Amino acid sequence: MAEIVIAKGREKSLLRRHPWVFSGAVAKVEGRARPGDTVEVVSAQGRWLGRGAFSPDSNIRVRIWTFDQKEPIDTAFFRRRLARALAARDLPGIPPTARRLVAAEADGLPGLIVDRYADFAVCQFLAAGVERFKAEIADALMELSGCAGVYERSDAEVRAKEGLTPLTGPLRGAEPPDLVEIDEGPARFLVDVRSGHKTGFYLDQRDNRRLVATHASGRRVLNCFAYTGGFGVAAALGGASGVTHLEASAPALELARKNAALNQVEHVPAAYLEADAFARLREMRDAKETFDLIVLDPPKFADSKATLERACRGYKDVNLLAARLLAPGGLLFTFSCSGLMEPDLFQKVVADAFLDAGRDALILSRLSQAPDHPAAAAFPEGRYLKGLLLRVD
Repeated sequence: MAEIVIAKGREKSLLRRHPWVFSGAVAKVEGRARPGDTVEVVSAQGRWLGRGAFSPDSNIRVRIWTFDQKEPIDTAFFRRRLARALAARDLPGIPPTARRLVAAEADGLPGLIVDRYADFAVCQFLAAGVERFKAEIADALMELSGCAGVYERSDAEVRAKEGLTPLTGPLRGAEPPDLVEIDEGPARFLVDVRSGHKTGFYLDQRDNRRLVATHASGRRVLNCFAYTGGFGVAAALGGASGVTHLEASAPALELARKNAALNQVEHVPAAYLEADAFARLREMRDAKETFDLIVLDPPKFADSKATLERACRGYKDVNLLAARLLAPGGLLFTFSCSGLMEPDLFQKVVADAFLDAGRDALILSRLSQAPDHPAAAAFPEGRYLKGLLLRVD
């Protein structure tokens, strides 16, 4: 097994059990290591620090599997980690067949995402290490989850940073239908696991959808970046007087219509607008339209530190537009799923947007991802979703 020698003074994060070793922290590689190989990580003084997966094409050169020197990385290791992850999801309020089963670093399986939709486990293998052990992981998932099939959606752009090509398709068992129905209680949704965003649906927003429902009664709701209508359906179920879905993808909007029908909320007036959110929000502003509740759930604006400043401008622009569209007493649910966007920075960006709009806003709640999307205490990067619920006067 090859050894990764850490540069002098760069081992502090590993001693705090942070699972990433960046390329700049590597002094040298002793022995031959291929992508996905298990390697030993040692300090400049020879102290054993961890055992992880080597990724020569990535800026994250090693992702740590274990900090226990006695723990081998074998089939039994992955079975244990998966069993532990599945057991950790048995919490109140998490639907048994609509939940995240594995959340990468949080579950000691860096690079692996697994979501369950009804009888199917949908996986993303996003790093060289989990790619190497894909067969073992798929076998264990099939056995432990009780699913009818395991399906792969490893088509995220981040795989290119690992030297990996996109892959999709069935791994084990039955193939999923074109649309899988899930029960989120009280809402139900149709999920396109074959070609939808990520694994098909945003399970991490489950609790925030429920919160929107509790505040929606009698309100005119604008659901921006609507995707397949999750927040809008929740608002309609909560008694909204009307819902406008704003989304650039025609297929996503069509699925939003189907989700409305599935939940029998066609009696709530609804508009489905296929448009760029920024452009259409400006048109609404110029037309002096107003709404009582707005949801902003945009895609990730920052995927590197180099793009963070531009992302801040994007978040400010869209929140500024929303601030000008809110009626007095209106509510704004605003989110960022950019892991590099710190919560305090996000609050500052939103505050600056309201300042420019000339409006005061109260923060009623800070919002985050659902509990089946946990973050390890030693890995704050896992707390990627942050949000604010604000009220304007």
